[in-house]
Amino acid sequence: MELLFSKGRSFTAFPLKIFYLQPGEKLDFFIKAGVGVSGKTFKKAVERNHIKRLLREAYRTEKTALHQFLLERGMQLVIFILYIDKTPPVYKTIKEKMPFVFKRLMKELNEKA
Repeated sequence: MELLFSKGRSFTAFPLKIFYLQPGEKLDFFIKAGVGVSGKTFKKAVERNHIKRLLREAYRTEKTALHQFLLERGMQLVIFILYIDKTPPVYKTIKEKMPFVFKRLMKELNEKA
């Protein structure tokens, strides 16, 4: 995790900030994903857990294109999705943003390769 934030790359697609890294060593699965929310912005654990649940669900429903892209190219990826807005999200907004995030991520991975 520390390596992801120190050596990984990132981009922002408001209200999300995406950190990603192609690991040097072999992972047990081709992609590792995580989500997070600032405890400074959202003081109550209930709020943070709700937002993380929304992020995980949006990732789960939209991940197919990203997984297919990685499998076709034999790539591995570590990704962390951070919610950076100060107001609680609406699921619809996050779900609509996730395909855009994955397209941009695939574009950046393609350019890097």
